[in-house]
Amino acid sequence: MKLAPLLKIEKGVTAIIGSGGKTTLLRTLSGELPGRVLLCTSTHFQGYADLPTVLDPTEADLRKALAAHPIVCAAGRSPTGKLVDCGLPYETLADLADFVLVEADGSRRRPLKAHALHEPVIPLCTRQVICVVGLSGLHRPVSEVVHRPELFCPLVGCTPEDEATPERVARALVQEHLADTYFLNQAESSSALQDAKIIASHLKPQGSSVVAGSQWEKSYCVL
Repeated sequence: MKLAPLLKIEKGVTAIIGSGGKTTLLRTLSGELPGRVLLCTSTHFQGYADLPTVLDPTEADLRKALAAHPIVCAAGRSPTGKLVDCGLPYETLADLADFVLVEADGSRRRPLKAHALHEPVIPLCTRQVICVVGLSGLHRPVSEVVHRPELFCPLVGCTPEDEATPERVARALVQEHLADTYFLNQAESSSALQDAKIIASHLKPQGSSVVAGSQWEKSYCVL
């Protein structure tokens, strides 16, 4: 089963936010989508060792790379060596490739997160925002599994020592309301899928599409 059709990825720019599998999701989708695909970031990301990467690209550089490869990573390089925004307008990137997948925030490798005021960094021409939620962070102390617990706790009325329950995570997602599609990742057991259904029951009334599954097992379902 492919994930891209379930998430209803359209041509143009798609922003991926959240935590618990963003980088893997970009790579998974890039292998499923037809046509030419650009992977990039509006903030910073790790990149992909198995893909051709064009650093500080010009439009001509990317056009040449995409003529030779169906999937290309485009990025700039910061003084610290991190891969950052490539510097070209996203409208230009969307003209060069069929699909532009943008990692639009960071999570410090935590499975859950709350967003600061300066994030996510969503390109203006974005057609869809997908928020990834790492179910492996559930039922553990907020302080251990949430990036920016100091922002998460006021959103849901808990302390850093309290559990990140499905209800609390759902409440935070509803309060932030940053995406139109949610991918509840790491649903690798019946209990995790039940947690995903609880989260989905809070998200769907606000008109959101929700998909749960495991990128590890390549098993997905629409909730």
